[in-house]
Amino acid sequence: MQRILLTLLLAAASVTAADLKPVDEATYTAKVIAPAKGKVLLVNFWATYCVPCRKEMPQLVALAARLKAQGFELATISADEPEQAKDAGAYLDKTKVPAPVYIRRAKDDDKFAAGLDPKWSGALPASFLYDKTGKKVRSFFGEVNLTELEAAIKKLL
Repeated sequence: MQRILLTLLLAAASVTAADLKPVDEATYTAKVIAPAKGKVLLVNFWATYCVPCRKEMPQLVALAARLKAQGFELATISADEPEQAKDAGAYLDKTKVPAPVYIRRAKDDDKFAAGLDPKWSGALPASFLYDKTGKKVRSFFGEVNLTELEAAIKKLL
């Protein structure tokens, strides 16, 4: 009985490609930002083919775990193509990335990137920090300095 319960708990915690909710420029605010109101939110754009993304993800997960009780949430958006969704889900599961997890399905990648930050070229990784009201307060392009990121988050908690 304990083994069955453990298996069910592990299965519930696992992320699969099916868990990656599609998000585009029209649904980003409603699907990603609005559900996190009342929390400080970091939205991280990444991809399985991006070595710096894969390098920083475990650090972001650890940071999210440390600050969750204080009202911090991490949301990840894979920039992988549809045929790589299975690989993205497997990576998220292996790295123990918590939900919410999304996959970018933009109709126009340039418009999507410019809508998030006019200075963002779409290069990965990229992270966007939102305050408890859902207002974007900071953008991080490239691998993020964890000390700087944590300080920025703590100011908002």
